[in-house]
Amino acid sequence: MPRDLADVLHHFLPESERQGPSDATRRPDRGPGALAVLAVPVGDRDVVRAAFVWNLAVEIGRAGARAAVVAPAADGASALWPEDASGPFGVEVILAPVTNIGQLWRAAEGVAQDRARDAREGGVVLVRVPPLWLRDPRGGASLLRWVLLFSTSERRDLLETYGITKLLTGSLPDTRIGVTIHGVRRQGEAEQAFSRLADVVSRRLGRSLASYGQLVDDLHVYRAIVDQRPIGMLQPQSPAARCLHDIAGLLLEDAGKRARA
Repeated sequence: MPRDLADVLHHFLPESERQGPSDATRRPDRGPGALAVLAVPVGDRDVVRAAFVWNLAVEIGRAGARAAVVAPAADGASALWPEDASGPFGVEVILAPVTNIGQLWRAAEGVAQDRARDAREGGVVLVRVPPLWLRDPRGGASLLRWVLLFSTSERRDLLETYGITKLLTGSLPDTRIGVTIHGVRRQGEAEQAFSRLADVVSRRLGRSLASYGQLVDDLHVYRAIVDQRPIGMLQPQSPAARCLHDIAGLLLEDAGKRARA
C-alpha cells in the first residue's frame, strides 16, 4: 500500500497519461459571502508543512482577516496540529469526519460560509488534503480550484510538484496552482527553483504557476513546532516569520481577487 503521493507518482508522469473528462470541472454555485478555500496537499506525517499551513493561517488572522484550517478527523491521532485547536487571532483547526475528497470539500465549504459572517476583511479556509486523495482529482473539483503546493529546491521534490501539477491540470483545466519554495538558505536559490519548475510546466503543460514566495531554512521553524506556538509570535523578527507574513499577504491578495471574480 503506497504511503504518500511519491509512492505512486510514476503513474502520473508519462506524457501519454489519459486525461479525465472536462465536464467534471464544472464549477458548482457557492454560497454568498463564503471565504476563499485553499487546498494544500500535505502528507499524513509531514509535520513541517502542516506547521507552515497553521502558521500561514495565524498570519492571515494577524492581518485582520478570518482564517481557519480544515483537516480530516484522522489527523487527531497525529502530531500534525497543535494540541490546542484554538489559536491566536481567532484561528481554528477544525477536524472534519470525512473519508474522501468530496466530503472534505463539503466540510470546508460549510466552514467558509459560516466563518464569513464575522469576517470584515475576508479571509481564507486552508484545507489539508491527503496527497493520496488526489488520485482522482475530479472527485474534488470544487475543492481543487485553488491549490498551494510546497516544494524544496531538490530535484525529487520539484519532480513531485510537477507530477501533482500535471495530475490536477489534466483533469481540472480551471485550477489555479501556486507554489512556495521552502528549505532554502537564500532568495536566489528559491527563485531559480521556481523558475525551473514554472518553465517545465509552461512548456509541457501549457500552464502557468503562481509564485507564493519562499520560506528560508530557519531553525525557528522547528523550535516553534516543538513549542506549538506560532513562529510570528515566538520569533517575530526571524527570517521565517517575515517570509510567512509575506506569503500570507500574497494569499490574501489572491483571495480578494477570487471573491471579486
